[in-house]
Amino acid sequence: MGGADVRGERYKWVALTNTTIGVLLATIDSSIMLIAMPDIFRGIQLDPLLPENSFYLLWMILGYLVTSSVLVVSVGRLGDLFGRVRMYNLGFVIYTFASLMLTIDWMTGHAGAIWLLLWRIVQGVGGAFLVGNSGAILTDAFPPRQRGLALGINNVAGISGTFIGLVLGGLLAPINWRLVFLISVPCGVFGAVWAYRRLHDLSKRSGEPIDWLGNVTFAVGLILVMIGITHGIQPHGGHTMGWTSPVVVGCLAVGVALLVAFGVIETRVRFPMFRLPLFKIRAFTFGTLSTFLSALGRGGLMFMLIIWLQGIWLPLHGYSFESTPLWAGIHMLPLTVGFLAAGPVSGYLSDRFGARPFATAGMLAAAMTFVLLELLPIDFPYPAFAAILLLNGLAMGCFASPNRAAVMNSLPVSHRGAGGGMNSTFQNSAQVFSIGIFFSLMITGLAASLPSTLTSGLEAHHVPPAAAAAVAGSPPVSVLFAAFLGYNPMQHLLGNNVIAQLPPADAAALTGHSFFPNLIAGPFQAGLHIAFGFAIAACLIAAGASAFRGSRYVAAELETPVPSHEKAS
Repeated sequence: MGGADVRGERYKWVALTNTTIGVLLATIDSSIMLIAMPDIFRGIQLDPLLPENSFYLLWMILGYLVTSSVLVVSVGRLGDLFGRVRMYNLGFVIYTFASLMLTIDWMTGHAGAIWLLLWRIVQGVGGAFLVGNSGAILTDAFPPRQRGLALGINNVAGISGTFIGLVLGGLLAPINWRLVFLISVPCGVFGAVWAYRRLHDLSKRSGEPIDWLGNVTFAVGLILVMIGITHGIQPHGGHTMGWTSPVVVGCLAVGVALLVAFGVIETRVRFPMFRLPLFKIRAFTFGTLSTFLSALGRGGLMFMLIIWLQGIWLPLHGYSFESTPLWAGIHMLPLTVGFLAAGPVSGYLSDRFGARPFATAGMLAAAMTFVLLELLPIDFPYPAFAAILLLNGLAMGCFASPNRAAVMNSLPVSHRGAGGGMNSTFQNSAQVFSIGIFFSLMITGLAASLPSTLTSGLEAHHVPPAAAAAVAGSPPVSVLFAAFLGYNPMQHLLGNNVIAQLPPADAAALTGHSFFPNLIAGPFQAGLHIAFGFAIAACLIAAGASAFRGSRYVAAELETPVPSHEKAS
């Protein structure tokens, strides 16, 4: 009998259902604002594309993700010390209260944006408590022979939540932007009450003191690095990107120095936050490295595909720019279907045959899907695009579930919270890094040809040379975000005054469905090839790391000895 049987056979399924709901809520909120952003900014009466408002634009998208990335190890460690269920329940309370406060924002302009930004960060704290302890709760509840299935369902729900959030935000925001946050309140209350009544701690608490110095240096260092990366894609001093900005350079330098100091601290304190000796476990090390690399390849993909759909494909096929955010989420549903189909199945099979063949094959298949995306024309036939997305979802699901189960199985019982948090930190931070890398590569590709393309295209429609030059001089990231946020790009970039002075036929052509997509298609495709090339390389290296994880390994259980036949396959 395993540790889960202390509470009866039904308990493990209660734990799986509740933690899956918690993780799903947390990950839906990591992406629900992406499609809802135009309605939210209209609701608080702020133009996100003005240079002085770019800070709000970036950090409303990334603040939640950065916060959860930074805290997930710390809250996992707190779960080891004070009880994983107790910390998980606290996460529901924080998450639900922050969602309520986001709903009641009564301010407009900069004050309204700051309110949303601050409470999104608090919501990210709650999300970190949920994600950081769910894996350890499941690992405690399920015996080794069933963990792949349980963690697979939980992990796939988490990853698919990012895509469900796109559609949900697109459906709710046009009705009322507050519904984007309000929907989380009753769901959070239900989850919190259910978790408080039914979940139980099955692990012993260590009673060790908290490594405050390690926590502070890690949190501040990682935050500074992520601030540097996210601000590196913004223009600075006449350059298309800000990698030479003193703020970016300073954040990256100080952040890296603090992370190095953190590494030194963790080797010298008696009870460290980051359990570096865990990296001596081969299955944990290569599983975590695979997690990081796969998230690096996947993290920016969603943004690239959304911009591809919203800025080019959907307008060319008759969709208004205002409707493209919702329809972009709908057209990406095959990706979610693939995750949902492959995750539980591959997790179940990895319980029997080990994680290595499934995780490695998943990454190789994911690399192949990026090659297929490279071969698509910009104005692709949708069935081919949907088939590739479905294949990519199947590949990522085939990797994610077995890999997470292998990582959690390799951890000693007393370090599951910290080790699971470490793995989640690598995954979440890789997504932020990936966004910075993908956008940088995309902007590099656009910067080479977009200005001249814009100038010649606008002047051909009788736009005055000064106005055409001003638009052509706009940073490529502004052009990308205009399409990404569902604005009519040419109308927003030129302004109503310039458009009103043009001949009606030219004004209609510039603001119609085909001018901007045809104008940006060539430069966008150049940037897309560079970004996909990076994703292919990341997936292939992840496959190599997965192959080196070794045979199946299950750490010794304190509750129950693991049968010898379950330790290797």
